[in-house]
Amino acid sequence: MGSFKQNTRETFLGLAETIKEKWSDFIQFLEEAWPLLILLLMILMGVWWYADPPPPRHVQMATGSAGGSYEDLGKKYAEYFATKGVTLELVPTNGAQENLIRLSDRNDPIQAAFVQAGVDRPKNISGIQSLGSIGYDPIWFFYRGPEVRSSDFQVVAGHSKYFSNRKISVGVEGSGTYAQTARIIKLSGLENTGLQFVNYPGERAVKALQAGEIDGAFIVDALEARNVQALLKDPQFHLVTFKRAEAFTKLMPYVKILSVPEGAFNLQRNFPSQDIKLIATTTNLLIDDRMHPAIQFLFLEAAREINGKESFFATRGEFPSFKDSLWPESPVAVHFEKNSYPIISAYFPFWLAEFVNRLLFIFLPFCIIAYPVLRSLPRYRTRLMYNKINRLYGELKSFEQNLLTNFDAAQRDEYLKQLDLMEYQALNIKVSKRLAGDYYALRTSIDYVRNCLNRGVHPYRFNEGVDPNL
Repeated sequence: MGSFKQNTRETFLGLAETIKEKWSDFIQFLEEAWPLLILLLMILMGVWWYADPPPPRHVQMATGSAGGSYEDLGKKYAEYFATKGVTLELVPTNGAQENLIRLSDRNDPIQAAFVQAGVDRPKNISGIQSLGSIGYDPIWFFYRGPEVRSSDFQVVAGHSKYFSNRKISVGVEGSGTYAQTARIIKLSGLENTGLQFVNYPGERAVKALQAGEIDGAFIVDALEARNVQALLKDPQFHLVTFKRAEAFTKLMPYVKILSVPEGAFNLQRNFPSQDIKLIATTTNLLIDDRMHPAIQFLFLEAAREINGKESFFATRGEFPSFKDSLWPESPVAVHFEKNSYPIISAYFPFWLAEFVNRLLFIFLPFCIIAYPVLRSLPRYRTRLMYNKINRLYGELKSFEQNLLTNFDAAQRDEYLKQLDLMEYQALNIKVSKRLAGDYYALRTSIDYVRNCLNRGVHPYRFNEGVDPNL
């Protein structure tokens, strides 16, 4: 029994020898299989690039008209995207219907847009998906002059105490404000009260109302919108309560009821002067269904970061919401709703996380195919070596059979040259340890035939009277 030092030394020597042998086998494997490995790598890179291309670094998004909340909200999204190394270009538009048309146009670079729920779809619209709703857009009706009782705004049998012969802004055709207002006017019967409707965009409507050019204005926008805030802060304007809000939720299923307590907007001047109810639609974050999944995740993360905070009407974490969208929900949004963003994004920058995620997405399924192929290569190599050895065995056997039947002593040197050629071929066969026995047996057999030829009496030449079959 050797000493501990000696045993340790022998162990390390054995380990080193094993590593050396494995490395030698690996190098041999690479020498033989490198064309296949390069082919597999090229397939992997092709699939990785074309089946799962990298996300773009520039995205265009439609917002809305000037002065609206979508303009300011879009700027917040652009700032968030900038922190992730992606440029979000904001494109102002006339409203929701234009956004929908541009989103569905396969040649338009617009890939995302804010659109109010309940907006009528233009005909033949397709190719649009939803990333969920991200906030409330109350339907406001502001009017100037002395405060009027809420009952005076109700339309019964085509008559209203307030709305007769008034000039009211209902938004620009194609906008979300116009779509919601048109539906309210139709349901309430306001079109028969002698109202004069004008189509002003939000900012123009505010200025006209302040200048006394119109009597009232419908505005569908978030509380934080500059247009809404300008009217809420001006004491000469009043806000109408939707006394029959519950009825509107039945007739317009996509709207929600928002309650505003007395004095909530301005406690000092007690505005509103009583508890009021508003009906509100929601803002949907819509996308072109061809948008890269990583950019969709980025939009969803931005929505959670920007719109998921507690606000005047929303509780913390209420948005993004995936319950009320009237558009097909993106599969990415479905995944986000259940699993949130891939955990790798919490530890790596966006582009590195996306690179690793794409690599894993392609590499893991690829390994399912590539692994059995690579696994079978050693067996293939063994079979290939074995076949080469057997082929030389066959040649040697045929050579020896020819000597038995057609031996010519004058051709001895030629016979030896043929054996030398066989041995040279055998020496060029690279074999694994598993086939070392067969390999050396082949060389021994070649040497045996050579020795037979070099004897003084050759076994391949028979004397008369001797039966070669014995």
